[in-house]
Amino acid sequence: MPTAIWGIDLGGTKIEGVILPATGDPQPILRTRIPTEADKGYQHIVSQIGVLVKRMKEESGLKPERIGIGTPGVLDPILQTMKNCNSTALNGNPLKADLEKELGIPVVLANDANCFALAEAQWGAVKQVVPDARMVFGIIMGTGVGGGIVHNGLIWEGKNGIAGEWGHIFLDESGGPCYCGRAGCVETILSGPALQRYYTKESGLRKTLKEIVEAASQGEEAAIMTLDRLHQYFGKAVSIITNLLDPDVILVGGGVGNIASIYTEGKASLEKHIFNNRLDTPVLAPKLGDSAGVFGAAALVAGPR
Repeated sequence: MPTAIWGIDLGGTKIEGVILPATGDPQPILRTRIPTEADKGYQHIVSQIGVLVKRMKEESGLKPERIGIGTPGVLDPILQTMKNCNSTALNGNPLKADLEKELGIPVVLANDANCFALAEAQWGAVKQVVPDARMVFGIIMGTGVGGGIVHNGLIWEGKNGIAGEWGHIFLDESGGPCYCGRAGCVETILSGPALQRYYTKESGLRKTLKEIVEAASQGEEAAIMTLDRLHQYFGKAVSIITNLLDPDVILVGGGVGNIASIYTEGKASLEKHIFNNRLDTPVLAPKLGDSAGVFGAAALVAGPR
């Protein structure tokens, strides 16, 4: 009988766990969550993961051999400490080592964008539309902008652990300062908050992204300009990745990825900017919704695919 696979998605407000029967069976045996309570500090986050795993054992009657964990940052492959985490309490800490001590079993860590791409490749949109894809690039455009690379069914993390971090490639000075200390990063133009800031600058009004999309459909000039800016710079930014990796498929997740015109006008912009006379690469919306992160974490320990 196949060994069940365990995954945990460590978020800023919640920690979610899942147990899947096997790689080929993504119907959860158990799925549960508890609050992260990140304001209580790093050690509390580690202990909360321990609490969650204990609960999962009790409720399922199973014990994991190892656990995959999606994180809001990356484990530095040289220093073995966390970096680039928006849950800042994690930064600089040896999360992998501390979790293995807390849980008493091996753990495998990966950035949440990598988990998103892996889950969609294993069970979601890629599996359904391009099942023979070898190179997958998964985009997250939400509060921030990130990405993950899956090659031949495995995450490609890179020498420094930053592979796929296209959100901090320079795009245009008009984006202004970025929290990373640079200016004009992709994230300063294509993230949800960046689009909202641009709309407010043009209109003097404050609206949610959903409201901006609705206003554009009703002909409001500032809203149309905001979406035009999204389409134009989406094409420019993703063309860098397309020219570099030439992926078999591009996935677009996160709140900004829910804007339908990305898959029409945004894709047309991408076609204009790549180093080819046509675009054969599918640009897809994800299929797994909020399951992608925790399912992708489980896929980290699923073995060869």
